[in-house]
Amino acid sequence: MSRHGLCTVFEDVAIVEMARTPWVDLGGSLAGVSPIDLGIQAGRAVLARAGIAAQAVDSVLAGSMAQASFDAYMLPRHIGLYCGVPQAVSALAVQRICGTGLELLRQAGEQLRSGARQVLCVGAESMSRNPIAAYEHRGGFRLGAPVGFKDFLWEALYDPAVGVDMIGTAENLASEYGLDRDAVDAWALRSHQRALLAQQQGWFDEEIVSVSAQAFEADGCLPRGIALPRGVGEVSQDSHPRPTDAAALARLRAVHAGGLQTAGNSCAVVDGAAAALVTRFSDCARPALARLLMATAVGVPPRTMGIGPAPAIELLLERSGLHLEQIDRFEINEAQAAQVLAVAQALQLDVDKLNVHGGSIALGHPLAATGLRLVHTLARQLRHGNLRYGIAAACIGGGQGMALLIENPHFVT
Repeated sequence: MSRHGLCTVFEDVAIVEMARTPWVDLGGSLAGVSPIDLGIQAGRAVLARAGIAAQAVDSVLAGSMAQASFDAYMLPRHIGLYCGVPQAVSALAVQRICGTGLELLRQAGEQLRSGARQVLCVGAESMSRNPIAAYEHRGGFRLGAPVGFKDFLWEALYDPAVGVDMIGTAENLASEYGLDRDAVDAWALRSHQRALLAQQQGWFDEEIVSVSAQAFEADGCLPRGIALPRGVGEVSQDSHPRPTDAAALARLRAVHAGGLQTAGNSCAVVDGAAAALVTRFSDCARPALARLLMATAVGVPPRTMGIGPAPAIELLLERSGLHLEQIDRFEINEAQAAQVLAVAQALQLDVDKLNVHGGSIALGHPLAATGLRLVHTLARQLRHGNLRYGIAAACIGGGQGMALLIENPHFVT
């Protein structure tokens, strides 16, 4: 497996604090909320948690995949303005599909080396507001022509370069790595059970900022805000974790005839946002959540795009000089169960270190925000367990993989 790719090494980068909204199922209580407003909520929360005035932020990085509101072009700028960042501070859109949250942190580290001091990173996604779209009707309709509108959320899963959708790429990996339906359902059951237990024990409470109806104001800007459905006062926890069992998962029909992947062993489709504040470790006025040591991004064959985390992690280990057994925890995005199992098999991972509180199969995968959740959960595991090193990674549509190496600054030998 090739280890060529982008590798960025950081010597003085700290993730000061992180926060996220709840992840809420497609069509649920956040379905009517713009990803910009979800991002504002997460951004404001992380600044409050970090004890940093918005006026101290000198760069805003934000990402979102779908055109989920008519002002989507301005998403990074509007998030920054309504978080209270000075108008003179610029904002940049970041996009690496499912790796966007990881890429936000990588680019923040790069900006610190270029002179920035406090970088606000926000990933926000409304899967519910993905449009029903048409791209060929600007010139009008011919007499008798079909309308041709399609579901952007569904069609975006298809890669025309290889004629395979994302589920199909996982099926390809299942064939290549000898995985069967029992194995992928067993992993999905593990994810569901562990996430539900973690939720019941309050593990995610420390990550989540509640969402309620509210107005956001910014100097020189019109008010905007969040409106929730009638009868919903506050959204305070992830909605997808729920009890299930092997029999229930086995009853689900595969997405592709004869395949392994179902709605139960693939990532949940959810809405949500997450944020991080990144600064120089040497400038931290308070204990940082984590040190960012290295980031890698690699390309892999599009037809097996889900294997991407494996070479990205191999490159991290090669360039860092660390060995696999020195990594205390792994958070690898669960796009599909077959995909994460193939990665674990390719790396010969100790799965007891992998996604110990469940993953995106149980919690959901709001594309641009997921990488930030992976890093947040990972950093908290290292701190709570007095562990030193962790790796967060994700596969990326089109055939890429990305991984980040973080260190617990509070580790005591």
